[in-house]
Amino acid sequence: METVDAVDGYKFADESTSDVRVCFRRTGARGEQPEWFPCHSSVLSNRSKYFADLLGQSDARSGGSNNCIEVQCPRAEYDHYVKLLKFMYLSRDSIEDAITSVKSALGVLRAATSLKSEFVAETCIGYLESASWDEKEEEEILQFAQTLAPEAAAPLLARLQAPSANAVKTVFISAVRFATSMETSAAAFFDDLKTAAQEQIDFMLHDGDDPAIVMMDEDVRSVLREGLTKLLSTLRTGLDLLASEFDKLPEQAEQRIVRSLVDIDWITTVLTKIELMNEFVSGWLEISDHVVSVVQDEKYSSGLWAVKTKLIEVTGKALDAVGYGSVILPSTSRAHLVKTWLPYIRTTKRFLDAKAKDEAFPQMDAGLCQNIESAIVSLILALPSGDQSDILSEWMQKADQFRYPDLTEAFEMWCYRSKTAIRRLNGATDKGCNPISL
Repeated sequence: METVDAVDGYKFADESTSDVRVCFRRTGARGEQPEWFPCHSSVLSNRSKYFADLLGQSDARSGGSNNCIEVQCPRAEYDHYVKLLKFMYLSRDSIEDAITSVKSALGVLRAATSLKSEFVAETCIGYLESASWDEKEEEEILQFAQTLAPEAAAPLLARLQAPSANAVKTVFISAVRFATSMETSAAAFFDDLKTAAQEQIDFMLHDGDDPAIVMMDEDVRSVLREGLTKLLSTLRTGLDLLASEFDKLPEQAEQRIVRSLVDIDWITTVLTKIELMNEFVSGWLEISDHVVSVVQDEKYSSGLWAVKTKLIEVTGKALDAVGYGSVILPSTSRAHLVKTWLPYIRTTKRFLDAKAKDEAFPQMDAGLCQNIESAIVSLILALPSGDQSDILSEWMQKADQFRYPDLTEAFEMWCYRSKTAIRRLNGATDKGCNPISL
């Protein structure tokens, strides 16, 4: 370790020039022989107010000699107190070079605070402020920083203080723009970074019992709408280019569409949390006819199964939102949603079921299938009776071919309601007890 001119050029433990000896008595250590360290009163006084006050007295306490100083220290902190004594002989740069870990710096900082060594404490704080902390170290630093004077703790607490609401919003908006490729390339190189951004957006909005750290305002909602529009546009563009790309590189062409659908699936989760699913449902309904027409083209009759399966998963989000009333649409739009996607879902599911033993084909999760079936039944039952009749008639005509989705519940409810409506019609009269038409 390097010596410094500021402490008169003395070296630690140099018995030839020392004029005082220091030992640290470990609390609870019985029968242990203390180790005495030759030191220099000028160095100790210069670097520690504790030693300065002690040495300034006419007679040094304990040890039975006026040139011996005993200091009580916690048993577990002994090595840190010894290291502190050595650090008093070093320059700031040399101390920073000698610190080997956050744990060591924090231990010496505790000792320096106890012995009022402002110089060493400031150096340790400087090291800690610039070092990387793991979660456990962060908790220890926070706990100890709370015992320091405000000005001393400020550099440490600056990293631990909650950011302002405006700072959080700025980071969140930037993350959304990155996660939806609004300002970055859509190249596969950025996929890992984009996924990380998406994960942290989810975390910022909510994580278990923890509150969301970003507050929803019109700026945040606006950028999410913009991100959704970008993702839907990217999907549509990808489908428009699919025919030419599929001929050259079919696997890459399919994966590009899958990545686009994965991004859309992710943003539906975000939109659900902030009650903006109506934006997704409207956008999805707008492109549904085009999407279905492309993927059902004869060109892809034996391929694109990853895309076709993911489409059902994404569409399930729209069906769920509309079927259970979290998104309100006119009856014409609801009927269009069902009539567009029901034939596609049942045809795709039938093919995948036939290929259940072939690992080359993706399979739909049983829970997802049940959720989609329930949403479709709920959605059908909320349609005008004429639309219900059309959908159920077609279903029964093809029930021997398509077992999924099972619309038996919707059919039974339609029969009951129809009978009730007819009974109501037959029993309706005007004020003069004359039958009327409903």
